[in-house]
Amino acid sequence: MAKTDNGIRICQGLLILGNVVIGMCGIALTAECIFFVSDPHGLYPLLEATENDDIYAAAWIGIFVGFALLALSILGIIGVMKSNKTLLLVEEKWRHENCKGNTEKTERDSAEKGREAVKQTYIILMLITYAFEMASCITAATHRDFLTPNLFLKQMLERYLKSDADNNNDKWMTEGVTKTWDNLMLQNQCCGVNGPSDWQEYTSAFRVTHNDADYPWPHNCCVMDNRGEPINLDGCKLGVPGFYNSNGCYDAISGPLNRQAWGVAWFGFAILCWTFCVLLGTMFYWSRIAY
Repeated sequence: MAKTDNGIRICQGLLILGNVVIGMCGIALTAECIFFVSDPHGLYPLLEATENDDIYAAAWIGIFVGFALLALSILGIIGVMKSNKTLLLVEEKWRHENCKGNTEKTERDSAEKGREAVKQTYIILMLITYAFEMASCITAATHRDFLTPNLFLKQMLERYLKSDADNNNDKWMTEGVTKTWDNLMLQNQCCGVNGPSDWQEYTSAFRVTHNDADYPWPHNCCVMDNRGEPINLDGCKLGVPGFYNSNGCYDAISGPLNRQAWGVAWFGFAILCWTFCVLLGTMFYWSRIAY
């Protein structure tokens, strides 16, 4: 089939469009994952303390994949548009003309080898990128189930205002968890994971250093005024409605993490589906040019 045939031209146009979409998706995926790893809600210390922050690892993979998809889409577009011997395709004249000497045969063989080498490199790089993105999507999707209330409850009880650290790393994680929980309870007007009762019903590091009469729960659980002070500390200690926050913080933790994990996972799966179709179209295009 001649390269100027309508069928090949249509195929070229579709492949260019497909690669443009892949490049745009790569940019969007990179931006989304950068937003995720920048930790806009300040929740990373909670995941790090669980020693299972694979959701963030999935986002870092997504950043790499986004750049790779952008680069490969540019290569694919240039290859389809130029269709020359140094990129993805060869000129049609080398497909139908007779060899008229050793020089022409050598040139054609060299072009064929170059085309095959670049084609194989493109396929290998795209498949490697595809595999990385699949790993990122699966990791982000499956680790959502890891974010349970009991996980954060256990961590909060063990580390919030813990006085004795086993080592420097433990001290650093404890400080991170304490600071994160202080910010969570103040900014979201919540208390504990499930509510203030978490501090009453379970043994905690906080209870070891704070007596129940003065600190039935952290003072950050109290309703604050504009100066950041409890509006009525005694009422907060007694649990008078309106003076303390009775709702838990779990939704404030799981909500952002789940949304971002779903974004990384399902947007990634959509990119994989589209890229698979473009790869099939590219291989069809090569086969039609070759034969």
